[in-house]
Amino acid sequence: MTDLEADLRKAVRGEVGFDVTSRALVTMDASNYRRVPLGVVAPRDADDVAAVLEVCRTHGVPVVPRGGGTSIAGQATGTGVVLDFTRHMNRVLALDAEARTAVVQPGLVLDRLQDAASPHGLRFGPDPSTHSRCTLGGMIGNNSCGSHSVAWGTTADSVAELDVVTARGQRLRLGQGWAGAPTGLRELVDGELARLRTGFPELPRRISGYALDALLPEHRADVARSFCGSEGTLGVLTEAVVRLVEAPRARVLAVLGYADEGAAAEAAAGLLVHRPLTVEGMAADLVPSTAALPRGGAWLFVETGGFSPAEARARAEEIVRAADVLDALVVTDPAGQRALWRIREDASGTATRMPDGSEAWPGWEDCAVPPQRLGAYLRDFRGLLVSHGLRGTPYGHFGDGCIHVRIDFDLLTGPGIARFRRFSEELADLVAAHGGSLSGEHGDGQARAELLPRMYGEEMVALFERAKGIWDPDDLLNPGMLVRPAPLDTNLRFSVLPREPVEVAFGYPADGGDFSAAVRRCVGVAKCRTTSASGSAVMCPSFRATGEEAHSTRGRARLLHEMLAGEAGELVTDGWRSEEVREALDLCLSCKGCRSDCPVGVDMATYKAEFLHHHYAGRRRPAAHHSMGRLPRWLRAVDRMRAAAVVNALASVGPLAAVAKRLGGIAPERRIPKVATETFSRWWDRRKARGAGGEPVILWPDTFTEHLSPSVGQAAVRVLEAAGLRVVLPPTVHLEKAPVGDGRTVALDPVSLLRGRGRVCCGLTYVSTGQLDRARAVLRRTLDLMAPVLETSAPVVVLEPSCAAALRTDLPELLHDDPRAARLASRVRTFAEALEQLAPGWRPPALDRPVVGQTHCHQHAVLGDLADRRLREAAGLTGDLAGGCCGLAGNFGFEKGHFEVSRACAEDQLLPAVRQAAEDAVVLADGFSCRTQLEQLAGVRGRHLAEVLAEALRSGERADVVGGP
Repeated sequence: MTDLEADLRKAVRGEVGFDVTSRALVTMDASNYRRVPLGVVAPRDADDVAAVLEVCRTHGVPVVPRGGGTSIAGQATGTGVVLDFTRHMNRVLALDAEARTAVVQPGLVLDRLQDAASPHGLRFGPDPSTHSRCTLGGMIGNNSCGSHSVAWGTTADSVAELDVVTARGQRLRLGQGWAGAPTGLRELVDGELARLRTGFPELPRRISGYALDALLPEHRADVARSFCGSEGTLGVLTEAVVRLVEAPRARVLAVLGYADEGAAAEAAAGLLVHRPLTVEGMAADLVPSTAALPRGGAWLFVETGGFSPAEARARAEEIVRAADVLDALVVTDPAGQRALWRIREDASGTATRMPDGSEAWPGWEDCAVPPQRLGAYLRDFRGLLVSHGLRGTPYGHFGDGCIHVRIDFDLLTGPGIARFRRFSEELADLVAAHGGSLSGEHGDGQARAELLPRMYGEEMVALFERAKGIWDPDDLLNPGMLVRPAPLDTNLRFSVLPREPVEVAFGYPADGGDFSAAVRRCVGVAKCRTTSASGSAVMCPSFRATGEEAHSTRGRARLLHEMLAGEAGELVTDGWRSEEVREALDLCLSCKGCRSDCPVGVDMATYKAEFLHHHYAGRRRPAAHHSMGRLPRWLRAVDRMRAAAVVNALASVGPLAAVAKRLGGIAPERRIPKVATETFSRWWDRRKARGAGGEPVILWPDTFTEHLSPSVGQAAVRVLEAAGLRVVLPPTVHLEKAPVGDGRTVALDPVSLLRGRGRVCCGLTYVSTGQLDRARAVLRRTLDLMAPVLETSAPVVVLEPSCAAALRTDLPELLHDDPRAARLASRVRTFAEALEQLAPGWRPPALDRPVVGQTHCHQHAVLGDLADRRLREAAGLTGDLAGGCCGLAGNFGFEKGHFEVSRACAEDQLLPAVRQAAEDAVVLADGFSCRTQLEQLAGVRGRHLAEVLAEALRSGERADVVGGP
């Protein structure tokens, strides 16, 4: 233990982390930069903050305050001690609705303040797109803005008073009239009045540099306002009094379509006279699908408010009439508005990939110019990109003249980095020529501080240095930011990564087969750090359960980054054998929620499987990998021996079950599910098929349906046949010729007999436990068995969502060298998709009942549930299913040590939804894990949609067949 660490542990009550994981998690923010800190402290209060500053000053170690770590310019990274305010100093301390103020701590997430203010009809005005995870301290440090800045301004406009601790331990209460000003600050300003009155550009989004002009007499010498945007370089914020605004009772969104971004930019400033709440712009490059948008190549999102929906709509229609548009859409439905706003909010992640899939990076994320000059600036900006052979798609706050853009810089090679520098210097000159600010929202950090003389001139920057010296004479706080900055092309986070692709098992087709490129996808947007899942979102259940950065998608990606960095990165130096990485991935549920919910498409479930594959290569695996990873094998053995009844009886004996769970690495809190005494395939063999003629649909007998819940398969057969489809099962013999009849019957030749019988399997349990060699063998055998089917056009219906997802994604990515894998993946259909596509004229029985439950996480992330929604609606099953993850997640919730997190995930959305449901509600859970979790934690029986429909058919409710399949 170092002297610094020992002294900090004695001095503070909060957590002190000098271990590899704690440091690795904060090496980066959402920028291009990386610094390795000495340690991390999570202070409990202002006394802890003061103690940390005293210890670090004694040791000569710098201190970096950090909020949500979503800064884009590098200012939330440092080489000394990082202060993490999100763990303890994260509360609303008071809220005065009458005075419209709130007292908050720096680690408070913005959405939590909005939640507290909303019942009073109030809100905090600024709202960056990261509102679900950015903190008030970070917003004050950067002077953040957001989409509503045309109405409510920047964070500085909403700050009344600030409590700060200076580097030398002074506790100051900052406010107007020189309140809290450190000694010497007033004298500095009084001596530079002329420069301060003329040296700052006039525009709404001027964030760069120190706001020393806020200290002018005509601006009420507002020390709190001048502190905003100082990026943790002047003092450490411990408490803030912020102003709230009245939230509009009704909102309407007008989406205005223009030919291109230039036309949208030219129009934006003219709309401000109508006093909109937002004027946001984006072009078609960033929109996954333009189906929900009016005609055009670029759009303005203009929100209006009012005391009533009619008033808000009237204002929106007035703007549409005044705007010169190609097309327009006025959206009054709140759900429709939220869907459109998600497109805009996800742009910060979507923009990290160009249309061809190549990488794009921040660095020039938020320059701002006077709104009236935005069109001209964008034309010049585009020309500069072309002259350097670069690409980027501008979007952002057009009404304030602030543009976000990620550019396809090559930050991996020397020539590429040199071009990055040249472009940055020329763009700084261009912004200054248009009277703009290098930063319009996210601060200067390392990305732009070096270039501030091009905007302000050397004399003003020298004045900034003098101000920094008054506040922090020892240069203890966040050195290298704003004044005396580090060069913009140093400390790049990519410099430590390997230059050649590492050998991996998965194909990573979206990343050119490069695992490093896959890990680089995480740019720190941190959508995975949201503390509550909204709507159908899944990501990231383990973070919501634990609140720990290490158990977020971003945290795990950071550790994988450090693992790839190896010795060059100083932290994780034992590669795939790293225990730190294994521990961080241990609580990943492999829910795949990040695959769809992460704006940049991080797929941590795949990364986890890859890591486990390498980590345990040639080593002893945990017992759970054998007991549950090889579940298909054990269940087939039980079936062959006709031992299901015996196994169930033994599992019901407490002491025997306890021994089995201990040997199998199973959580003692769990009950072992019962094995079906008759498998689905045996039921199939003894029944007489009643399906119609024609081409067959292949019903996939997944392990869970086959051995643990055959009733789901039986129900699916009844419904599919009722819809006029011919159901067959996959072959069980590797054939040289196509099967006949039901797809399983064949005249066997000697070669076929020698090859032996087998069962198809998606390999899910092997993949989730990282047994990828075994998974590949299982999947190749499956492709061999399915070869005759792949010669036909027959679709493959998979009832278990996790198995369907494995066939859709894991199969082609793991067997990327086998063209049959992609063919099988393309054939996979969910139960609802099969009915919708293959029997479009069939109508399900009318149930007319509410539903409750949860959309399976893999269905949400990989398969989509639109067909399921339409099928439920057709059957009169009303209501939406919850999002999130059930928490059992295959083997995860059964593994020893995971029970509490598993239960916490279920309590996030699923269990509360079931408890609050109407008595006659149908509890839907298409996944075996979801049904098991409901049964074991809530005593509730969930059913697959196929079971619900089959029961209705059996009860005599007739389905109306219109047309045929």
